Amino acid sequence: MPVTKSAQKQVRVSEKKRLRNKSVRTRCKTEITKAEKLIFSSELESADKAVSTAISALDKAAEKGIIPANNAARRKSRLLKKLNQARGSSAPEAQPDEPEEASTE
Repeated sequence: MPVTKSAQKQVRVSEKKRLRNKSVRTRCKTEITKAEKLIFSSELESADKAVSTAISALDKAAEKGIIPANNAARRKSRLLKKLNQARGSSAPEAQPDEPEEASTE
């Protein structure tokens, strides 16, 4: 237990900050989980919206200093990588055009 008055106050302040930050962290994790579920279930239309919501939540958390900026960037990068891989695997294979024969004039 803290002994001095200033240490006691610091404990109170830290607890308030922890509780305030907890909801933001939880929201970020929830939004990321929702987006990943939609990506893995191949619902790409709704996954796009969920990913943008998750990115917004991460940006807000980083802006407020709740999570470090690099942490937010890493999470966004991983989420977008998953989305792009899902898009690539679900997109129809493009048939390469036959090469045109060069004219010799």
